[in-house]
Amino acid sequence: MFGGPLPEGPADPAGTIEVLGRAVAEGGIPSANGPRYFGYVTGGTLPVAIATDWLVAAYDQTASLYNLSPAIAVAEDVAAQWVLELLGLPAHASVGFPTGCTMAHLTSLAAARHKLLAEAGWDVERDGLGGAPDVAIVAGAQHHMTIDLAARYLGFGTARIRNVPVDEKGRMVPAALDAALAGIDGPVIVCAQIGDVNSGAVDPVGEICDIAHRYGAWVHVDGAFGLWAAASPKLRPLVAGVERADSWALDAHKWLNVPYDCGIVVIAHPEAHRAAMLNERAGYLPPGTDGERDAIEWVPDFSRRARSLPVWAALRTLGRSGVAELVERCCAHVARFAEHLGGVAGVELLNDVVLNQLLVRFGDDDETTRRVIARIQRSGECWFGGTLWEGRAAMRVSVVNWRTTTADVDRSARVVLEALAEELGAG
Repeated sequence: MFGGPLPEGPADPAGTIEVLGRAVAEGGIPSANGPRYFGYVTGGTLPVAIATDWLVAAYDQTASLYNLSPAIAVAEDVAAQWVLELLGLPAHASVGFPTGCTMAHLTSLAAARHKLLAEAGWDVERDGLGGAPDVAIVAGAQHHMTIDLAARYLGFGTARIRNVPVDEKGRMVPAALDAALAGIDGPVIVCAQIGDVNSGAVDPVGEICDIAHRYGAWVHVDGAFGLWAAASPKLRPLVAGVERADSWALDAHKWLNVPYDCGIVVIAHPEAHRAAMLNERAGYLPPGTDGERDAIEWVPDFSRRARSLPVWAALRTLGRSGVAELVERCCAHVARFAEHLGGVAGVELLNDVVLNQLLVRFGDDDETTRRVIARIQRSGECWFGGTLWEGRAAMRVSVVNWRTTTADVDRSARVVLEALAEELGAG
């Protein structure tokens, strides 16, 4: 439906849209608005965020400079301040809205690189990394691959990343971090994690900040989905001390439920942030003035759509209590999954429910687990993905969609147990 030779001439626009609709209906995945889609960590989309995103496309404002769209620049500035307030991050921090967490990591590590090397007397934006002091990166052994990608893109290379041990839940061990930092002579970036992508585990971020800062290290927090826990008074103790870090990366298109292509980067050192992203302007770009926020100073991309506008719309609509309720409700759904599945013969729960992630293994066997997952996926009733946890196959349950209800959880749990019974019966 999508293919064939490039048309020689114009076609009916309505016909093009009709083909697109049929193709996506047949080959798409109802992840955004499917309340029983529990694969990966894929957020849904709030109706107000969808409507706002339609307006973003219709307005087609270039959200790079204040004077290209003052309204969008002000909305983004307000959204940035709301994010800081909601998550309890430093009010003086700078905020950018990149495409997702990978670019948020890149922005954060670029700012860290700038500040650490400037303190060592090196101008990395002018002179590059050749001959510069080595910057070590220290992370938990189960850090997300996007940290590796950012290290590659910035020229650090993945060999520069030193992995420190994690405990049985996947959390960085503070004593191991202390020992690792004691053996490093030179600038260091420490990457903590809030919300392991499999288990949902949360590193002891406050303790990590205390240890790292004693060595003069920069602390970056990968909070792709888990940092939204800071918006909940009930869950906030899990991330105690997170405000003492130097930078934070998270996705709005996960737990905030705005359309995809929207990450958030927060940096406690605005001057390092700005210097790493844009330290000179071309002659045709007007200089920034006080009160006029230019987005190009805070993200890697230059020309960009107004991806922050759905964030503004979601936060204005949900408010502080609405975001907290959304996060807490998703966590309660995962706990309910654990209640349904725990204690059933042939089912093993591999982690404690900390946030919104649960790992399930069937028959204590890799192939049985994979076949049960495949049966569930073929049912069309719900969708879970597979993963590996400590070398063993598991099914991953992830709830981040605002549409998921208790009835969806109960229905999906029945499907899981039916698929297991069918698999064991077939065996």
